[in-house]
Order: sequence, then C-alpha cells, then structure tokens
Amino acid sequence: MDSLFDTIEVNKYEPLPVRMRPTSLDHFFGQEKAVGKGTFLRAMVEQNTIPSMLFYGPCGTGKTTLAGIIAKISHSHFVNLNATNAGINELRKIIEEARKRIRSLQQRTILFLDEIHRFNKSQQDVLLPCVEDGTIILIGATTENPFFEVNRPLLSRLRLITLELLTPKAIAQILHRALTDTEVGIGERHLHVEDNLLEEIGIFVNGDGRMALNILEQASAMVPEGGTITLEVLEKVVGRRVYSYDKKGDNHYDTISAFIKSMRGSDVQATLHYLARMIEAGEDPNFIARRIVICSAEDVGLADPQALVIANAAAQAAHLVGFPEARIILSEAAVYVALAPKSNSAYMGIDAAIADVRHKECGQVPDHLKDSHYSGAIKLGHGQTYKYAHSYPNAYVKQQYLPDPLVKAKYYEGHRRGREESLLDDWERRIGLKK
Repeated sequence: MDSLFDTIEVNKYEPLPVRMRPTSLDHFFGQEKAVGKGTFLRAMVEQNTIPSMLFYGPCGTGKTTLAGIIAKISHSHFVNLNATNAGINELRKIIEEARKRIRSLQQRTILFLDEIHRFNKSQQDVLLPCVEDGTIILIGATTENPFFEVNRPLLSRLRLITLELLTPKAIAQILHRALTDTEVGIGERHLHVEDNLLEEIGIFVNGDGRMALNILEQASAMVPEGGTITLEVLEKVVGRRVYSYDKKGDNHYDTISAFIKSMRGSDVQATLHYLARMIEAGEDPNFIARRIVICSAEDVGLADPQALVIANAAAQAAHLVGFPEARIILSEAAVYVALAPKSNSAYMGIDAAIADVRHKECGQVPDHLKDSHYSGAIKLGHGQTYKYAHSYPNAYVKQQYLPDPLVKAKYYEGHRRGREESLLDDWERRIGLKK
C-alpha cells in the first residue's frame, strides 16, 4: 500500500486519529529522544541521507507514522507492508519495481515492514542484498526485542531506533493540537478542556495516542460549540469512572501511604483496594513494585525471607511486561506480602547498629579478626588467636567479635513469628542457649 500521506484533501469524515496523523517531525510529539533536534535520525532526515532502520517500541508509539513522515520529507516512494501477510514473491516484486524507479525516476523506495519479527529467516534473507546495495531503504518495525527476533545479518545492516511509550504530557500535546487545529482537527468548534484533564486522558489510555484522540472526538460530540469538555463528559464516553490524582499532590502520597500500611497491617483487602487506585491513576508500575520490595524487607523480613524473593521477581517481571498485565504480577506480590507473617527485627537491627556507628566511639576491630593474609601480619599480632568456626561442633565457638567499646551491644531482637522462629530456635541450639 502506498503512503497514507499522499492525499492532499482532508476528508472530514475520517476519524480524528487519521486526520491528526503528523506529517512533520515537529508534530511528532513524545519521541524527542529519537527524533528531537540534535538526534542522529533528525540529522539524517534533514540531510536527506536516510539509512535503513529498525523501529523498536510498544504498540501505538507512531512507528508507521514516523516512517511515512520520513518518506514524505525525503520525497521517497513509500510502500507499507505487514509481515503477517506479505510473502517472498511480493517482496521480490517490490524490489524489482524499486530498481526500475531508481533508473527511470531517480527516486528512492522506502519499504516499511511492520512486525518484521514475524518474517522467517528465508524471508529476511531476501532483503539482505537490496538493503546492502541501497535498492531499497528498509524501515522495519517490531514490538519484540530485535536482538532475539531479527536475523543477525539483517540486524547488522539496520540502525536501531527505540521509540518509547507516550507519556501523559505527550498525549496532552497531541490532544491540544487536535483541539486547536482548524484544518484537520476540531479547532473550528472552539471547545474548552483544562490542561490537567488532557493529561488525565493520557494516563487513562496508557500511552495510546489513537485511543486518546478517539475519546476526545467522542467527547466533543457531546458538548455544544464553544462548550467545555468536563470529567463527567469523559466518564460518559469511556463508560466508567476516570480515577486519577496529581502525582505531586497529597492524594498521591496518601494513597501510597495507605497501600504500604495495609500490607504492613496484613489487611489484604485494603492492600488490593489501594493497589487498584494506583493502577487506575496511572501510577508507574516500577514505583509500585519498589514499594512492595521495601515492605517485604522492612515489615516481613525474617518472618518469611521468601517474600523479598517474590517481591524482587515481581518488580523485574512488571518492568518487563508493563501494564495492563503487570497488574497481575503486582497483585500477586502485594497479596503475598500482606498475608505473610511480619517481623521488623532486621530493619530495627541495622538502624540501631548505624546509630552506634554514627554517634559512638566504636573502637578498633579485635586483633584476632583482622586480616592476616599478608607478610608482617603475624608480627602485628593479627589473626593469631582467631578460632575457625567450622573446626568446632555445630560450626560455633564462642569468641569476641564486636570491638571492645561495644562488646555488650545488642542490635538484633528476634521475633518468634513465621520462619524467624525456627531460625532463632536453631541459632539458640547452636550457641548453647537451648538444648
């Protein structure tokens, strides 16, 4: 299919996302790291030196649109294919037509191949020679890690460009342009929307600019010319409550605080409620995951050391998959932490030890514990009387470990809950406090 940018006349009956498709890099909001002023890609486009590339990023980040913009600016012939339904014969036909176009019209061909990771090795190999000799400029697009899904020989010939999920601020910019553009947008209706509400739409759609524009178009149809699109109008459009909060405001911190305290207090129902609030408000899943990890160590601690393992695994998994699936992972970890027995003994212990280090004269490391693995250590008396624990029954022998000024210090106060109880029992038996 040829470029979507070839049509000059605006069809007012087209959906707003189609009409608002950017035709210049200045309107390609939210991808400043990839195409902003001073970037590699921007410089190549401005110099009309277009390399073959691979766009890598989530759905809805504008991969197809960016390829079309590049083709338009460079006056290249644009061919748009999807790897799911394109065969080798079609590829060879496009390549041959590209050769003819170079010879007869002195015009380059940009082949945009969406979901390139779905091409098998033989299909990708067909592209190698024509990419290498410049017959076509290939712009591949994928949502999958290219280092796993694209053939190394082909990948080595492509410049990797990473596109990021659109932020609420970028979504707000897109919506503001649609509201003010009188040619292809809805600017002639002179509608009013508060800036913070535009960002709330961005939070709600989770980076999907197309969905945001569809919501705006539907909301605009519900208010008269010169009217105001309110939160109530938006909620009628989406069919549900739009829950959000200012991430710098009290509601944000209150919700986080309630979430942490609910896990600490072992109230699993409240834990899920506040987790749902944060998810619906568009909270960063990495931020939520970090709170769960901290709580697993601070509040569960030695009562169930497995909680930290689960929380850390959840943090990694949530970062990998993102929303919406990350909600399941975060829920599993939060519920586990809420249900687990609680002990803050390790947390209180390290803080007590740090307080001594900061505020007391702690003295020197005892001579028998000092490093003795160097010449001259024996003359200094280092390590001479050290007793190797494994040489004694139960791998325990009584000797002084703390410095002289702190020899009677006690930092760890164990709690007989969960796994920590069995750890304490075993420890007491080893040191002779319990038979």
